[in-house]
Amino acid sequence: MPEAPPITDAEWDIMRIVWQASPLTAADVISRLSGTKSWKPKTVKTLIGRLVQKGALGFRKDGREYAYFPLVNEEECVREASRSFLDRIYGGALKPMMVHFLESGKLSPEDIEELKELLREKEK
Repeated sequence: MPEAPPITDAEWDIMRIVWQASPLTAADVISRLSGTKSWKPKTVKTLIGRLVQKGALGFRKDGREYAYFPLVNEEECVREASRSFLDRIYGGALKPMMVHFLESGKLSPEDIEELKELLREKEK
């Protein structure tokens, strides 16, 4: 799969639906969004078009409709979004971000143990 392009918050909503089940038509995506978003069909189609232009979605013509499918996987998009966030907010430095989240977040004892285990594995 190609490298994940940067995608907007609204585009994430579309991608999550297509990752769950594909191929989907624009009508399918609109239907699946209807309970969570009040977007007009034209808005959804515009977002789908942008994702096609960015190379995140591909399509095939199925009669008079287009069926859309992901060209990038969710994990790679999450990784790219994380890198972008880290660069924008923390200048690419991981430690200050981790310190901020650890100091401001609520962690259960289980969360703390899991983080310790991840750090021990990273040390190896």
